[in-house]
Amino acid sequence: MPINKIVATKRGKSAIAGAVLAAVLAGGGSYFAEPARPVAVILATDSLIKPWEGLVLKSHWDPYAKIYDICYGETRLNGKPVKAGVTKTKTECDAILEARVYNDYYLPLTKQIKGFKSFPVSVQASMVSGAYNFGVGGMVGSRAAKLAAAGRYREACEAQTAWNKAGGQVVGGLVKRREMGDAQRKGEAEICVSGLPA
Repeated sequence: MPINKIVATKRGKSAIAGAVLAAVLAGGGSYFAEPARPVAVILATDSLIKPWEGLVLKSHWDPYAKIYDICYGETRLNGKPVKAGVTKTKTECDAILEARVYNDYYLPLTKQIKGFKSFPVSVQASMVSGAYNFGVGGMVGSRAAKLAAAGRYREACEAQTAWNKAGGQVVGGLVKRREMGDAQRKGEAEICVSGLPA
């Protein structure tokens, strides 16, 4: 369960409103049609994944994973491992990330978690972000997914905060990412509860 108090915030509500507007504009202006860029994907990508992953435009060596990565933590491009000396623009990195978030995380969650598309977009986005960080399988089998499928959204938001460990130890950065973020970045639970009715 959460280490810190989980509350809705103005910056969380503002991020949700911005993602809804971006989705409507991308979908041709109709609020009722499914947008080309789903709100949950925009919200997860722009407010949660990018700020926590950071952007690298030239491939660099990750001494822990012992592989090269680029952009927002991409280790493969076009199905092949990233190599030394690869460069990308921010626009290219943004497109790679958005396509991957949609295809590799959002779509599998919509298929594997009962009722996923009916969850509030803030819950969907926090789950997409969590899956990006700890895997689709982890999210699908999580207590958070079961609670959300039962309509217990606030409890689902708080249950996802359990994914705050690495190597069996609680990691401060993961606590911030899963919960209320920090001064510059929003947390998953913060976004999650900011989209729930008061």
